[in-house]
Amino acid sequence: MSSQSDPRDWKNANKQNTARLAKWTFAWVITMAIANFGPIYLWQQQAITALAIGINFIIGIGMIMANRRQLLGLDELQQKIQLHAMGLSLGVGLIVGLSYSNLDTTNLISGHAEISHLVIIMSLSYLFGIILGHRKYQ
Repeated sequence: MSSQSDPRDWKNANKQNTARLAKWTFAWVITMAIANFGPIYLWQQQAITALAIGINFIIGIGMIMANRRQLLGLDELQQKIQLHAMGLSLGVGLIVGLSYSNLDTTNLISGHAEISHLVIIMSLSYLFGIILGHRKYQ
């Protein structure tokens, strides 16, 4: 029996991939917070801010690679669910984001369009897509 056909090996690999992705995601969130709040509370030098943003960018690339590895380690059904949820999130993000931006640029809303609002919408639509996918294939 090959190592890939043993369910315990697949389960352990999946756990490791998920833990690796969680670590990269945590590191990315922390470096994002440092890059955003560091110039306000810790330093005023633009060079340090640029360095913090660069580190965040590099950690983000690592997170993308960990996400890819985690997705490739999933079974075909889980990959399909993830793909559909990501497609939903991308579509919703694109349509809502551009509409939101248009509302801002045409002054139809009083506040400014903030990227954080778009991230929240995309995260919620991704979560909704995952839930729908799991329900569909139960």
